[in-house]
Amino acid sequence: MVSVMDIAIEERISQLLQHLGIQRAHFAARLPADWQTFATVHPQCVASLTLVCPQTLDHNALKALALRPLVLIGDGATAEVLRENLAEIPDATVIALPNYQPGIASDLVADRAAEIGAAMLDYLRLRNPELGNQKVSLPEGEGQVAGILYRIRGSGPPLVLLPLEYAPSQWDHVLPQLSEHYCTITVSGANVGSVSSLESRAKGDYLRVVQIVVDEIDLQPGERILDVGCGPGSIDRWLAKRTGGANPIVGLDLSSFLLREAAAMVKSEGLEDVIEFHEGSGDSLPFPDHSFDVSMSFTVIQFVDADRMLKEMIRVTKPGGKVAVLARGDDRPNLINAPLRAELKAKAESRRSELPNDLGCNDASLYRRFHQAGLTQVKMFPQLVTYTQQTHWQNIQSRILSALSLEEAEEYRTAVAHAQGEGSFFIAEQFHCAAGVRP
Repeated sequence: MVSVMDIAIEERISQLLQHLGIQRAHFAARLPADWQTFATVHPQCVASLTLVCPQTLDHNALKALALRPLVLIGDGATAEVLRENLAEIPDATVIALPNYQPGIASDLVADRAAEIGAAMLDYLRLRNPELGNQKVSLPEGEGQVAGILYRIRGSGPPLVLLPLEYAPSQWDHVLPQLSEHYCTITVSGANVGSVSSLESRAKGDYLRVVQIVVDEIDLQPGERILDVGCGPGSIDRWLAKRTGGANPIVGLDLSSFLLREAAAMVKSEGLEDVIEFHEGSGDSLPFPDHSFDVSMSFTVIQFVDADRMLKEMIRVTKPGGKVAVLARGDDRPNLINAPLRAELKAKAESRRSELPNDLGCNDASLYRRFHQAGLTQVKMFPQLVTYTQQTHWQNIQSRILSALSLEEAEEYRTAVAHAQGEGSFFIAEQFHCAAGVRP
């Protein structure tokens, strides 16, 4: 018997539609892992697809699915890459949001609600005939099926709204407008979107590297811990169990959406007495001086002013306390273990994450920053994290495929399938880690 934890996202969405009696629906999303496999396995269920400021776009998959998507894009380098990819999809409707450079934590809909709402309504009106005049009237409220939480509002053609990465208010600012014309089904929970990716990552090899960082801190019972950029609290829950609840943990994140998810999971695991959460930014910590024995952060320093964040972490740490950071190593290529020709291998391995904040740190400058911030006894230890077939691996794969031509993508998929067939496939990413003592 397959447990709820083992169900793939495409099966979860399929079960949701069956549970609600919906045969075909409009979909709106941001992350490829949420919609792409479902649309491939169940194309008959997808009447239309809206993508809101995606960071990556597998144009080959979209062409194969013939979805004629609506894609909203901002400005900047990421938008230029998206425009190049969308040129391969002549049936796509592309709407630009001028003077807007969205990052993964941007509150997309809140920032540009009027434009996004109007664009979606115009697009969906043209795509309604593909639903075969299907209209849905369901009781408004919340429910759960196959490990997915859903919230229903309005009536009319069904519209499934998948998570918008880390956006604090998600779809809230266009829900009233959309629900006047559609039965909106807003999806969330630990098994979909960025929460699913972070939860999956925290159960794999990434957790081994986190544990190495924690071991370097040498936690003592009773020491109070701050986790800057805690997301859904994946690491905090793991740490609370690892220490047997001996250390009070405070998680901080800028996304109210992720904090709601984090609080729900902490409550479900009975850890409310050990872990608490606060909303705030990593480069402006809402805590008094000398509040914590240990301040740590995992893959957040690239999204903020890195030097200010380190300064703030040091400020809230007691003298003699410890500061530790795990940062992305985007200055180093990925390692892809698959039989690719040298030129294609180099192209695929060089596809790293975008840096949303020019002041952030996603390279070996982390080590210099630790010394310049005045930390002592600094330990420096770059690490590799290996992914095989997980949700987070799918997001890395989407970044790679977005940079490849149709022929290159087919060659890449064939090589990956061959390596998977012999049990040798993996993608490894480098991370920079440092720990030091506050003088």
